[in-house]
Amino acid sequence: MQKPTSYQRLPHGRDCDCSVCWSRREMAKPDPSRSTPCAQCRPAYARPIRTLQMGCVGGIWKPLLSEWKVEPAFVCEKHTRPDRPPKYWSVVLDTGRPTPYVPIHEPFELVG
Repeated sequence: MQKPTSYQRLPHGRDCDCSVCWSRREMAKPDPSRSTPCAQCRPAYARPIRTLQMGCVGGIWKPLLSEWKVEPAFVCEKHTRPDRPPKYWSVVLDTGRPTPYVPIHEPFELVG
């Protein structure tokens, strides 16, 4: 019988199918999720294209008013969110309008 410490130090074979080797292979695969960045998607950004007014702030000349060019973001079809969230449940049986609870007040007699 091998001790656990000596077993852990044994090298794994190239075609080893243990859970450790399987997990290592799965983690090395590329992520197929929707959040994977692609070459088509780009974030929005803004950059100044012309300075309209300069001012001296703390002894350093800085632009106070500029004209900016804004590039809107672009999201490809794969990464576009659906219009509605996914439906997680559905109605099994619709019995119509709910009946309100009406308590019944019946006279009763105290026993004994």
